[in-house]
Amino acid sequence: MSVNGKKVLHMDRNPYYGGESSSITPLEELYKRFGLPDGPPESMGRGRDWNVDLIPKFLMANGQLVKMLLYTEVTRYLDFKVVEGSFVYKGGKIYKVPSTESEALASNLMGMFEKRRFRKFLVFVANFDENDSKTFEGVDPKVTTMRDVYKKFDLGQDVIDFTGHALALYRTDDYLDQPCLETISRIKLYSESLARYGKSPYLYPLYGLGELPQGFARLSAIYGGTYMLNKPVEEIVMENGRVVGVKSEGEVARCKQLICDPSYIPERVRKTGQVIRVICILSHPIKNTNDANSCQIIIPQNQVNRKSDIYVCMISYAHNVAAQGKYIAIASTTVETSDPEAEIEPALELLEPIDQKFVAISDLYEYLHPGHTTLLPTLRPPAATSTLKT
Repeated sequence: MSVNGKKVLHMDRNPYYGGESSSITPLEELYKRFGLPDGPPESMGRGRDWNVDLIPKFLMANGQLVKMLLYTEVTRYLDFKVVEGSFVYKGGKIYKVPSTESEALASNLMGMFEKRRFRKFLVFVANFDENDSKTFEGVDPKVTTMRDVYKKFDLGQDVIDFTGHALALYRTDDYLDQPCLETISRIKLYSESLARYGKSPYLYPLYGLGELPQGFARLSAIYGGTYMLNKPVEEIVMENGRVVGVKSEGEVARCKQLICDPSYIPERVRKTGQVIRVICILSHPIKNTNDANSCQIIIPQNQVNRKSDIYVCMISYAHNVAAQGKYIAIASTTVETSDPEAEIEPALELLEPIDQKFVAISDLYEYLHPGHTTLLPTLRPPAATSTLKT
């Protein structure tokens, strides 16, 4: 926004950048945050070698956020590593996600005939162009449902599971009865991202996700933005039903637009659910991932009789987020029962043995619109042609 000529004031009640999406360092601070008074044992190495993300996230190599990073040149403050593998869970085991023709043909996820049909489907997606009806092959992208597209290619349930959940990255099956354009675009994004760096479609910043808000903060400052940490917010000032300013320590900063997280406006949000996240510290790579020092594992909901998927994101000392020889795996899912820890157990079983785990259950909120909505202008970056430093 600063780059695009907006005057930006960023206030944060916390003493660190990133709010809920920060990376906690040193390790002692993480133990304190989760109420473990004894602190980390010596086997965890130096506390300041750790940068532990509170919320896991990988970046799609060809996705909007990466294009925005390139467009705004926040990349000058960041270094990225390619995540080493993407895996999917089936019948108690994990398999590499096949996303190219050759991988599909070599994969143990499918039988021989299924492989041919899946290959045909991948070729259809790769050639698909929403502006060229010759590539539709009888599919109407705005009407035909994804369920019908799968039927057209005669794909079995297991293939549908990993296509929808590990390639298109849907967390539930609601997408099956929606028009197929969005799903095809998501699968194309996955393959294009994979094509950029080869091992997986995902990138991760060295020193943790907390580097992202800091990079944006530095860039904003160059363009005249002001950043204030440790700044309490006492009141959101309203006039005629519109936000006109923010009051802090007796002063009011006036504004035309306000963006904030739900904790600053508790009376204007409604709780819609919960997410459980378990941060696990390991002394070993995850089994059956070819000793990858970073990976993503998706457990499709059908495989564990749930409505939403379970995700595992793993990074390690190779990303400067943990002490030498240590790994951080974060398992997360949408809470569906009154026993969230039991829900996430299938993921934790894949990670055994676990040196230490930290369990967080967070509320999800949606904004309650007071009669009308003011939409933010969308800052759409142009297509970025350069690549990130990896």
